[in-house]
Amino acid sequence: MSYNTLFGGFDGSDDRRRNDQLTLIHNTDPDILLIQEAKGYTASGSALLYATEQALGRRGFVAEAPITGQHTAIFLKPELQPLSFEADAAHFHHAAAMLRFRVPGYAQPWTALSVHLCPNGTEVRLREASYLAQHAIDDALVLIGGDFNSVSPADAEPDGLDGLPARFRTRYAGPDGRADRRTLALLLQAGFTDVAVKLEGHGVPTVPGAGFKHTEFVPFRSDYLLASAALAQRARTYSVIRSPITDAASDHYPIVAEFGED
Repeated sequence: MSYNTLFGGFDGSDDRRRNDQLTLIHNTDPDILLIQEAKGYTASGSALLYATEQALGRRGFVAEAPITGQHTAIFLKPELQPLSFEADAAHFHHAAAMLRFRVPGYAQPWTALSVHLCPNGTEVRLREASYLAQHAIDDALVLIGGDFNSVSPADAEPDGLDGLPARFRTRYAGPDGRADRRTLALLLQAGFTDVAVKLEGHGVPTVPGAGFKHTEFVPFRSDYLLASAALAQRARTYSVIRSPITDAASDHYPIVAEFGED
């Protein structure tokens, strides 16, 4: 499961969105949870991280974003065994979290990355993607999930893009005014598989949440799960969780995929 929580689920000190998100995650029960905008998780001695671990019954790993404060995180169920963790804020606008771990039923370890690519421009995201492309090792089990702020080559032109204020439109459009698709195209060229496309679920937008219309978004698929060749073969299901709860819990809808065992 991958979820951009919008400021960690907080509106100032109001934690109602966070509580709804925690309930949703508990009910969905993912083995691997990738979080973007884990804001405040490392403040006050990582109190919010520990509270989230306790609430979810999972161990969390946070990649701090020192400039933006919009950290990325990965949470694992106890039966998954962590092996190593890395955080990269040097090559990313926010940060990338990378965790290697063992999954029961799989002979090889998995590598999962939680990413939140730059919201401000196409050229920056293309540079970020060049660092992710190195992880597209065909025979490894690699999953990259998160908010890519980018349009896929497989998706239609977002409706209303030309009507966005220019300062927002330039985040997503190329010089011709159409959606810039180079970020996802680079990662696909490197060997990753877009799980939603493989399982024919890519027609469902992930932004904006119904309670967050008329912001900087037009409806499009901003959130992705990309799998290496070996892992993509095991992809079984994909969905976008759209419900009254997710309409209001964040400006992004969470996405979920299931993979079969060896």
